[in-house]
Amino acid sequence: MKFILGKKIAMTQKFLADGTIIPVTRIAAGPCFVSKKIEHNGPEVNSIQITLGEKPFSKLSNPLKGFFNKVFKREIGFGELREFRLAKADSMFAKLNVGEEITVEAFKLGDMVKVEGVRKGHGFQGVVKRYGFAGHPGHHGHKDQLRMPGSSGATGPGHVFPGTRKPGLMGEEGVTVKNLEVVEINPEKNELWLRGALPGYRGSLLKLEASGDFEVKKPIESTPVVESAPAVEIAPVVEAPVETSKVE
Repeated sequence: MKFILGKKIAMTQKFLADGTIIPVTRIAAGPCFVSKKIEHNGPEVNSIQITLGEKPFSKLSNPLKGFFNKVFKREIGFGELREFRLAKADSMFAKLNVGEEITVEAFKLGDMVKVEGVRKGHGFQGVVKRYGFAGHPGHHGHKDQLRMPGSSGATGPGHVFPGTRKPGLMGEEGVTVKNLEVVEINPEKNELWLRGALPGYRGSLLKLEASGDFEVKKPIESTPVVESAPAVEIAPVVEAPVETSKVE
């Protein structure tokens, strides 16, 4: 399974070769690094935790400082930590190791992606906006009650049943959108363009998943320096004096 974390940039449009225009959403995806591998005993899944976005080390909590020091062997901080669940038969769990990098190059054009995000919050709303109630007619004694929910409890029970649709907080809930096509990949800017709209506001965190495997990048630690061979001291060359013949 392919997976990566990203943040929503904005919506735009893309012109196809046949001249049609499609709506797309730009996502700043990765680079992400594997921070933990969890092998579950009970369920038929395993978990991989990845990171996104650098954060000043001084602004992290002490447990996170110790965790990043232990995992990456140097003082580096990340802003987001999320887990992805993989089936135990998935080969990516064995291929990925802690510290390795995941970029947008893991995806290909035409991949169908599942996106998980949090929809925008709308605060406290009435039943007309929250549930699509039609409201009362604007005549025959319905003054000041045009957008009210009306009667919500029967006479017999004498109480309101649990689950009755009422005014309340709207939004700020998880949303999953499936089968979004990858229409453009920009590895230089770490951008992924998906066809269609995505939940959340600009800058909100998104979890992206797709079927298939991808190549594993090098670990986050710098590559070891190859020690050069010791220098061989070369003795200086002493030039012999040249005898010049005297002309009588």
